[in-house]
Amino acid sequence: MSGAFDNCTSVTPQCPVEATTYGYTPNLAGNVILLAVFAACNIAQVFLGIWYRLWAFGIVVSIGCLCEWLGYIGRVMMHSNPWDDVGFKIQIVCLIIAPSFLAAGIYLTLKHIIMALGPEYSRLQPKYYTWIFISCDALSIVIQAVGGGIAASSDGSAADTGANIMVAGIAIQVATMAICVLLAIDFAWAVFRSTKSSGASSDGASFEKPHQSYSTTKGFYFYLICTSLAFLFIFIRCIYRLPEMAGGWGNKLMQNETEFLVLDGAMIALACILMSVAHPGMFFPDMRTKKRQT
Repeated sequence: MSGAFDNCTSVTPQCPVEATTYGYTPNLAGNVILLAVFAACNIAQVFLGIWYRLWAFGIVVSIGCLCEWLGYIGRVMMHSNPWDDVGFKIQIVCLIIAPSFLAAGIYLTLKHIIMALGPEYSRLQPKYYTWIFISCDALSIVIQAVGGGIAASSDGSAADTGANIMVAGIAIQVATMAICVLLAIDFAWAVFRSTKSSGASSDGASFEKPHQSYSTTKGFYFYLICTSLAFLFIFIRCIYRLPEMAGGWGNKLMQNETEFLVLDGAMIALACILMSVAHPGMFFPDMRTKKRQT
């Protein structure tokens, strides 16, 4: 929003919607639906976090959902007025940082998944998954927030600098998630091989693990599938955001709302839904700060 259109505050013949950063009027139905989904997930995460006393997980995932629906409030504001500067700032900052909080929630459960399936198959001690990935995720959040703040409060070259900082933060997030995916695949393969060899050599003996009471249940595998898919959806969104932000303000990819709604909005909405339906409080009793008395 610079140059000849610096003083534009609403759509007029002199200030066409095509001259805005996004080049379109945000679709009301699509953005309202996503707003409602994230608000519902936010309520669910707060309730489940309190019910199961999963404070850390509940807080970070609730913040992620909160940022998402706040971001879509900004986009709904831009539907009414594509030149709405406040709406633009709200959505650019909130929607950039939100997925990092959701990823942090998944990182918090990794230690417990490793312990449930067998820490001896992991290349890292379980505690290091939390330390390493949460630290890298926190770094990416800070960098993206700083970049988003600069971009939202500046014009011209300063806004470009903010965008570049955001890209750096997203790149750190993508790299962190890629490493996590590789470690997860390596761990899963080791567990699979061990399970097969144990089954072949134990004459029918069961495959015992530290938390077999829930690590071998259908519910546990349902949780693993949902969490893996949620992580994949967040990863897809982050990969999409790299070229979208790196191309500069108003680039062709940034001005394609359909791709944004599918590769950002829908991906994160699916992740939030899965993380709410398959809440770790239902599957990892040891994660609770204090077990509920029944």
